[in-house]
Amino acid sequence: MEQAASDLEDNRRQQKELQRQLDALRQEEKLLLDILNLAEHSTTVPEQARGTEPGTAGTDAKEKSTSRPRAVRAAGRGPSRKAKAPGGRAARRPLLGDLLLDLLKNHDEPRPAKELREELIETHPDRVPTPQVVRNTLEGLVAKGLIQRHKQDRSVMYTPIASGGVVPGGH
Repeated sequence: MEQAASDLEDNRRQQKELQRQLDALRQEEKLLLDILNLAEHSTTVPEQARGTEPGTAGTDAKEKSTSRPRAVRAAGRGPSRKAKAPGGRAARRPLLGDLLLDLLKNHDEPRPAKELREELIETHPDRVPTPQVVRNTLEGLVAKGLIQRHKQDRSVMYTPIASGGVVPGGH
């Protein structure tokens, strides 16, 4: 009889643990679906640039598998860290491509990706993309015809394309 009571108690403990794990998995699923939904609706940045900035979807399978516990922990922390806009909706951060394009438009001379990244970090300290993310984003803007790439010796420089097709700072 004592063994049966002990087994029953162990079974109840296991059920509670499994229920806790199931709840955590449901929270993780909701978080991942939200991320996927945001990624699907973000079509203004090229696929190779999207998701490589910290805090965005688009990681490879290995990164996804290692980030799951972090996602579960984050889901259990309470309210989202996103800034709330008036009306209770989460404020949307400007896209990296838009920020880089704005920075480029403020210069008359072609700018290298390294300088644009430094200027971005200075003007937007909450945004610290890797140099590769900045280059990928700039190349995406080139592919869209919004900016032009210039090679000077071994350096690659970028300038915005003016609305009339005239490129500031030469050709």
